Amino acid sequence: MDQVTQHDNQQAQRKAAMAVLAHAETGEIAARLRTIPLPGHQDLREPENGLVMLRGRVGGDGAPFNLGEATVSRAAVRLVSGEVGFGYTLGRDTGKARLIALCDALVQSGDFSAAIERDVIAPLREQLMNRRQQAAAETAATKVDFYTMVRGEG
Repeated sequence: MDQVTQHDNQQAQRKAAMAVLAHAETGEIAARLRTIPLPGHQDLREPENGLVMLRGRVGGDGAPFNLGEATVSRAAVRLVSGEVGFGYTLGRDTGKARLIALCDALVQSGDFSAAIERDVIAPLREQLMNRRQQAAAETAATKVDFYTMVRGEG
């Protein structure tokens, strides 16, 4: 049971890290990684661009249909210690896909997991939250409240 819990925790940590990295800018990820002495690693899958089919549903629960295609970039990286990381991102930014794959592998590494969380993921998460709060504040500043006055008839 302990191994299952540990595996679930690691999967949750990877998922949370990927959510942050997918929304971060390429330069921000690269700058954060420069502060960490990286282990040896190699590309398992050279970064490449491709297309994925987007599916939609009418009303959210109707019959699925092909909405269109989106460009994605993907990469796979293996550390010398054996951990394999995968990176996907929307668009044609193969550099970002490779950095995400490297971070994914490092998150799985016992030696680098804490450093990646502390020096890369946490600062990027905070930066993204600040941007979202700023955007919400700017939107709230333009909010208009409409109200209807009830007429007394009769």
